[in-house]
Amino acid sequence: MITKESYHIIDTLIRQGRSFALWRIPGNETIHFRMQSYGTPDLLGSYTELNGRSGFVIAPFHISDKHPIVLIQPDCMDLPEDILETPQDNIEVFQQAYPEIVSYENEKAHYSACFHAFQQPLLRGIQDKLVLSRAKTNPKSASFSPGKVFFQACERYIYSYVYLCYTPLTGIWMGGTPEILLAGEGNQWQTVALAGTQRLKNGKLPHVWDQKNWQEQQLVATYIRRQLETLGIVPKEKGPYSARAGELAHLKSDFRFTLPDNQKLGDLINLLHPTPAVCGLPKEDAYQFILQHEGYDRSYYSGFIGWISPSGHTDLYVNLRCMNIHANTYTLFAGGGLLASSKLEEEWNETEDKMNTMRNILE
Repeated sequence: MITKESYHIIDTLIRQGRSFALWRIPGNETIHFRMQSYGTPDLLGSYTELNGRSGFVIAPFHISDKHPIVLIQPDCMDLPEDILETPQDNIEVFQQAYPEIVSYENEKAHYSACFHAFQQPLLRGIQDKLVLSRAKTNPKSASFSPGKVFFQACERYIYSYVYLCYTPLTGIWMGGTPEILLAGEGNQWQTVALAGTQRLKNGKLPHVWDQKNWQEQQLVATYIRRQLETLGIVPKEKGPYSARAGELAHLKSDFRFTLPDNQKLGDLINLLHPTPAVCGLPKEDAYQFILQHEGYDRSYYSGFIGWISPSGHTDLYVNLRCMNIHANTYTLFAGGGLLASSKLEEEWNETEDKMNTMRNILE
């Protein structure tokens, strides 16, 4: 059984450069562990290459040579209790370029410039929605333990998908995300439309949402419905309803359905990802606009992460409320959906609130 006392083993695995993943399903106390001891994870160049494949997936927002889809092929299912530290354990496990620490003023100025650039196609009616995100890099204390932070996230975010994973190519990623991309097994599958954000009201879910949030969520729900229909799938739909994610609330719709062929999960993922919850509409134009104008590399933020198994259970989640951990710093990520009616200060504050999901467990 994996407990919070196991944090030192997890930290040692990272120092040894082992490719592994830990995760906990929402509402479930069981922590899952998978590690690839031999060879290196498979690198894939398209979502359709996931057809018929099993393993732990780390997929980026934008597939590239720098950020391919990484598929951990585990040969170890149990956390190794007898792992020993050796002198060569402190290998270089942080191979990525480290983001610079930027002042609050410069960070907000950059976000403001991006916001106004993103607003132009929205105001002209060229785009219905664009998702603008940002990254924030902070110094890391000498005592920082990824293992400890993972268990703190599990305790605090009971109804989020909490994970920690490491490969030499991706580095360390950890998060507590509320958004299912694709989950299920056999003939029972589901996805969600999650959009619209506000803070909890005295710790309780809100019952009133403004027009902007309703419209934003409906754009995502309509997109998912239509994408499923292109495969001849008619889902059973529930929602939208208020759903909790940490200290925030979102509007959520559930889509449940059967699949004609479980061996082609990659085809369905290719149709769904990236959804308008992390990209925009029309999808391809929004995708290209973000790559050209957002001003930074999202890397594996707003991609997806989780276990895929066409013959077993699959749990893939959109990589939100996450951080990328470096040698002396860590980077937080957050974004929000922009419509023509969006206001700069409200959108900035929303990204601050979302970053607090990870920030709160570090304080």
